[in-house]
Amino acid sequence: MTEDMIPMNPEDLMNFNCNFENVCFNDCCRDLNQALIPYDVLRLKNNLGISSQVFLKTYTSLHYGPESGLPVIEFKPNPDTGYECPFVTPKGCLVYEDRPGSCRMYPLARAIARSRETGEITQYFALIEEPHCKGFGKKTGQTVKEWLKGQDVDRHNKENDKLMELISLKNQILPGKLEGAQSDQFYLGLYDVDAFREQIFEENLLDKINLPENLLNKIKKDDEALLNFGIDWVKFMLFGVKMTFGE
Repeated sequence: MTEDMIPMNPEDLMNFNCNFENVCFNDCCRDLNQALIPYDVLRLKNNLGISSQVFLKTYTSLHYGPESGLPVIEFKPNPDTGYECPFVTPKGCLVYEDRPGSCRMYPLARAIARSRETGEITQYFALIEEPHCKGFGKKTGQTVKEWLKGQDVDRHNKENDKLMELISLKNQILPGKLEGAQSDQFYLGLYDVDAFREQIFEENLLDKINLPENLLNKIKKDDEALLNFGIDWVKFMLFGVKMTFGE
């Protein structure tokens, strides 16, 4: 948490409300510099009814995290539109039901700490009061916990935590920037899930890995199961972590 953030507990009142009546409506969707986690990409490409390849090529750009050295996917910047989100409209978000987790969290920031002994995750929250946002000071009677539930953000956070665990593992075992095939494997298994599935079932990507038949059937049809498998596959390919196949 940075010094300009206000720490919040789950039972604290939010005193915040975002709606179309606010004069700043949609302002937070402009001048955007927004990273997408793999689960965001999965939800968005399915909302639009397009493949992961088309979504990534059309709407995103790729760079490498300065600290993690890992591929980072962001919305493609467009200076002609004031760097606004490609899905913002005058009436609001075009993909609202499947908007990214960071959109759901705003104006809260979230940090986690994981116990080394138990693996249990503790969450910490802080309020980001930005000058352009006029949603503050509006009493709704909602606590932070209730507000987060209303944003349906829990699943996104859990998926983000899996990514954070993977990044932590990478930094321990393989510090520095991923290069070549390793970078391609990370991108394929986590972001380009449709190409990943195609390589599994049409190009024998896993011919040296004996997967249970029930798992193969599941990842053939279920994108979320495929994404979870992709995380395990990346851990195996890059860091040598044994695949448990859900055991």
